[in-house]
Amino acid sequence: MDCFKWLHEQPICQGSIKANPQDFIVNEQLGFSFSGAGEHLMVKIRKTGENTKYVVNELAKACGVKSRDVSWAGLKDRHAVTEQWISVHLPGKADPDLSQFEAEHPGIEVLETTRHDKKLRPGDLQGNWFQLRLTDLDQPQALAERLELVKQQGVANYFGQQRFGHGGNNVIKARAWGNNEFRVRDKSKRSFYLSAARSWMFNQVLSARIEQNLTREIMLGDCLQAAGDDRTFIAETITPELQQQVMQGKVAITGPLLGDNALPTTADAQAFELAIVEQEPALVALVRDNRMRHDRRPLLLLPQNMQWQFDDNGVILSFALPAGSFATSVVRELIMPLESEGMNDENTDQQ
Repeated sequence: MDCFKWLHEQPICQGSIKANPQDFIVNEQLGFSFSGAGEHLMVKIRKTGENTKYVVNELAKACGVKSRDVSWAGLKDRHAVTEQWISVHLPGKADPDLSQFEAEHPGIEVLETTRHDKKLRPGDLQGNWFQLRLTDLDQPQALAERLELVKQQGVANYFGQQRFGHGGNNVIKARAWGNNEFRVRDKSKRSFYLSAARSWMFNQVLSARIEQNLTREIMLGDCLQAAGDDRTFIAETITPELQQQVMQGKVAITGPLLGDNALPTTADAQAFELAIVEQEPALVALVRDNRMRHDRRPLLLLPQNMQWQFDDNGVILSFALPAGSFATSVVRELIMPLESEGMNDENTDQQ
């Protein structure tokens, strides 16, 4: 991640995160209520030191179903204390007794169960709430100033390092696959490599726009998105009113999640994006050969309800992020890590 530009320049405060799983708390936000009846058992779990897929497999065994009958709205980090809902398809069956499941898995707690008429899907995730503890701070006053800046102006909406794998291995593998050096048949690996390829190119475009001070400056032909609206529109002209809306956060400039169809941007913005993604011909070929659908992602990310409190052990920080965004990208703008701390081996949410 250090190859990508910081939105507010490199932080000067050094510190640590994730000394313990309790220093990184994640609570899922679905944004809707369950019906209370239906074929799907909804299980709210709190896990510590376990990844989502392991919990899914173990819960499937406890319920007497196959893993494919269990689903979730978002993946959650292993090195954290996380709460999320998991759905189990149990048509015509009574709710199972999960007490033995809890006894056999001390890192997993069942907090609540109910029923619903639909299974959970990745698109059901609205966002996540985070509570982090940052410790070993060498310049807390500098961090306090940076916290205020991030609260007001946000951070670069980068995909986190966990998307790319240890040492960027997912991107390396994606390039090799795109160069036809090997074939990938495993469905989960295909997904990892394709996701890494698109995410890497998005980060490259975003980093280049930061370098040229273009994260809040509209380029002719930019693909824009109004706040709270998934639809996009093209900046065919740049008016003072439109530029003001971007500066106020009412409209977002977006970057590419490359697909096999043409970029929706036009004019200067399209030329800018093409010049960057075409530096990765193997990744472009991979995405297009696999018929990925083009999508867009806002360049900037503003943490919601951001609060913090300093104490003798550092600072406790909380905020909410929409689905697909990374808490690690927020922390990256706040402190320089004292050492590699295994931030996430799994997405804190699923794009």
